[in-house]
Amino acid sequence: MSIIEILKVIILGIIEGITEWLPISSTGHLILADEFIQLDVTPEFMEMFRVVIQLGAIMAVVFLYFSRLWPFRNQKDAPNALQRYVDMDKMVLWFKILVACLPAVAIGLPFDDLLEEKLYNYVVVALMLILYGVVFLIIENYNARRKPVVTDLGDLTFKIAFFIGVFQVLSLIPGTSRSGSTIIGGILLGASRTVAAEFTFFLAIPVMFGASLLKLVKFGFHFTGAEAGILLLGMLTAFLVSVLAIKFLMGYIKKHDFKAFGWYRIVLGVLVFGYFIGKNLLA
Repeated sequence: MSIIEILKVIILGIIEGITEWLPISSTGHLILADEFIQLDVTPEFMEMFRVVIQLGAIMAVVFLYFSRLWPFRNQKDAPNALQRYVDMDKMVLWFKILVACLPAVAIGLPFDDLLEEKLYNYVVVALMLILYGVVFLIIENYNARRKPVVTDLGDLTFKIAFFIGVFQVLSLIPGTSRSGSTIIGGILLGASRTVAAEFTFFLAIPVMFGASLLKLVKFGFHFTGAEAGILLLGMLTAFLVSVLAIKFLMGYIKKHDFKAFGWYRIVLGVLVFGYFIGKNLLA
């Protein structure tokens, strides 16, 4: 693998690590990056790489929030055997996460290939960037006049968790943003920005592990040495950048709303349209 290819993979890993957690669409950015950063790989590998690189980003969540997510323990003074070995609050949180995954599983699995064939293009990405940018602005204006009813993750009900999962289905359309759609859903359903963002991080763990496994099985596990190196380097870069991106976002939303991300999406969507229209006119 040449130095140029290594630099390309690192850039793609940086893009994934930043855009996976900020509500600006990682898949959309990676599709757009293909216009300027072409890896020397097969189209089939690139299709798989865009999804599996997200495993690196997911491991950042596991790394940062391990103590809040790991439900097993050995507490000798617990009132019964179950509570001695299982933290029930954390186990209940995992059940809520799994409930929230159900809508995406029901829609995503049977329609994955169709959605990828029909919707993975610059027109859809640009439209979704602009549309959800406008939605963020509208929702934040609406949200300024109300107080959240769920200010702690433990108060998130199974019903709210399920409907956040319904909002997550919107992210099957590239350019929407998985984090963006679930954060919007959480805020509309009464969660604070912090609760909506944290639940989005946790919800990503089973969703992206499942999506990555699906892509790996579809591609097969017969990697060349270069392909394995590209995948591992991309995931490592995404992991390191994701740690910083998650910390930034959680600090940012304590003092600011999501309007800046809304404006970013709108501007980027317009630039994408302008670039590709100009390219097609000159072709």
